[in-house]
Amino acid sequence: METSTHAISLEEQIGNWRNYLTRRQVGGKVDLAQLENQLRTQITALLGAGLATEEAFLVAIKRIGKLDSLSREFAREHSTRLWKQLVLLPESSGELPVSVGTDAIVAFAVAVAAAVAIKVPALFGILMAKGNESFYLLNASLFVLPLLTGYFVWKRRCPTTTLGWLAAAFLAAAILPNLYPLKPLGYTLALTALHLPIALWLIVGIAYAGGRWSQVAGRMDFIRFSGELFIYYVLIALGGGVFTAFLGLLFNIIGFSPESFIQHWLVPCGAAGAVVIASWLAEARENVIGNIAPMLTRLFTPLFASLLVSFLAFLLFTGRGINIERDMLIAFDLLLVVVLGLLLYSISARDPGSPRTAFDIALVVLVISGLLVDAVALWAILARISEFGISPNRVAALGVNLILLVNLAWSAVLYLRFLAGRGSFASLEKWQTDYLPVYAVWAALVVILFPPLFHYI
Repeated sequence: METSTHAISLEEQIGNWRNYLTRRQVGGKVDLAQLENQLRTQITALLGAGLATEEAFLVAIKRIGKLDSLSREFAREHSTRLWKQLVLLPESSGELPVSVGTDAIVAFAVAVAAAVAIKVPALFGILMAKGNESFYLLNASLFVLPLLTGYFVWKRRCPTTTLGWLAAAFLAAAILPNLYPLKPLGYTLALTALHLPIALWLIVGIAYAGGRWSQVAGRMDFIRFSGELFIYYVLIALGGGVFTAFLGLLFNIIGFSPESFIQHWLVPCGAAGAVVIASWLAEARENVIGNIAPMLTRLFTPLFASLLVSFLAFLLFTGRGINIERDMLIAFDLLLVVVLGLLLYSISARDPGSPRTAFDIALVVLVISGLLVDAVALWAILARISEFGISPNRVAALGVNLILLVNLAWSAVLYLRFLAGRGSFASLEKWQTDYLPVYAVWAALVVILFPPLFHYI
């Protein structure tokens, strides 16, 4: 008798469940054979009732999970997609049990509030016009992120104490940078404006995770959410660009110029509100299998790995140095951030119990190549500091590259251990999620210390 693809898939899933229970059971307290027999009985009955193979497995795990705590732990650790709906009990999520319609209404209201907030400074005579770029550049994230955090506080039912220190963090972020005598469009102002939202994004993450921030799964969910949010925001921006183009075309046809409305109202208000809408869309897709960000990583990981290997080979065989000017430095850092993003979302999409594949090898090549590129960039930055002296941009770039170097280096070690069968994939996942606060702390240091250290230039 031939074994079907569905049967093979089912056996693999049961095997992952069995291996997990084997690793976790203590002192033989779990009668694994009996438990597996119950699981298979449940699956057979559910298949007979017309459920698809994967649905039957998930529902059966839910029922077995009520009898055995280890099965429930297995469900919780694999609850990033449909698991949340079919495996975990409703009360375990910690979220406010609201309907999809109510959630959408609240998200839309918060988006409108963010759109209105961006125009509040105009009431005090601070317009989005030439001469006021510095104010909006510095405070852009403060018009949106506190409201987005409030949305997650409401949805996750965060306690009052958590709400209090979240509000205190945003209040400090609003007061301190604006008290500094930063020069308009100066170096330290640009660095502060760039690093402030990075530091505040960790605050959003704590609210997003609710009571699960201390867990690896909670932090990994936030990483996954961030990637989905970015993709949805880009898609909304593209759609908004088409909408804006047609708006201008139609009104120009009848002799009315909407440029002022587009510049001062549509674009800034739409950009602010779109952050919340994109967040709501990304959050809504958490219950759907096959989110966008992890799937895109499987396409772009081999491409970027080939790009970095080719670049390093060209440097090696030509013997050419690299000229790290300001724009090139930014490009290098963005490239390394892309490498880190591909690593993070590849990890988020992978089942820790799955066997090693060729994609894992491609990802290791990407990480090691990124590590070598980071080392080249660090050498160039240090050479430039030695030649031209210290500046805010060079020190900030040096710090970011050192942080990325540590992250990529240990990631490469952990991944190689995993491929060699001497380490677990979970250790790599834990390392990445534990490292998240390092970026936020560095961003906060840049915001707080760089302006006075470099005399507000």
